[in-house]
Amino acid sequence: MTTETEQPTLTIDELAARAGVTVRTVRFYGTKGLLPPPVLGPRRVGHYGREHLARLALIEELRQQGMTLAGIERHLRQLPPDLSAHDLALHRAVVASWAPDAVGTVTREELERRAGRPLGEEDVERLVAMGVVRPVEDGYEADLGLLRLGVGLLDVPLSQEAISAARTVLVEHTRAAARELSQLFRGEVAERDARDVRSLSAHMHPLVVQALLTAFQRSLKEELGEWLTAPSEGSAAD
Repeated sequence: MTTETEQPTLTIDELAARAGVTVRTVRFYGTKGLLPPPVLGPRRVGHYGREHLARLALIEELRQQGMTLAGIERHLRQLPPDLSAHDLALHRAVVASWAPDAVGTVTREELERRAGRPLGEEDVERLVAMGVVRPVEDGYEADLGLLRLGVGLLDVPLSQEAISAARTVLVEHTRAAARELSQLFRGEVAERDARDVRSLSAHMHPLVVQALLTAFQRSLKEELGEWLTAPSEGSAAD
């Protein structure tokens, strides 16, 4: 995987494997203009990076929600052309947030295909601990909407205990925010008919999720910035 400033290093086979699609699918999206062209290296070998992987994940998310190819093309054209991999991942999270819950039973092979990488026993155990997958008789019951996020956390240098504690904090605070927002909106629509209420809900859901993501991203950036710039205990004592 590349960083935001590194040159793309993934071959088309590696990109397809990480995205859980076929090479043919990657080429098809490329010919349709849905995926930017690769960076040509020595011997004109194409290389892909984080932005390609993030955009491919977004395309697959839209496709799994039943959007047509023409609809995906229109959707992508509305996005700024210079979105980073991080911004694309946030956009995909918003898109996935108003999709129906996608929990299905998959085999170990299918689980690895959807994860876009091989999964060792320890990896699967961590995904189980996160609540992303659950062993069942025929394989694994997986929350397909959370699988990519869970797989991404496998490479984060945090202990399982820290990840579980972070998950608890996020769940508790997001539930509290959802409860307060629900009460606020309920007061606004109390006198309206059911059709107006459904329309408001459909429009507010993605907007609220985007607002929460943006607010959380800014708050976390500020907190981490203060933490990283604060003098250590040792230096403070000098």
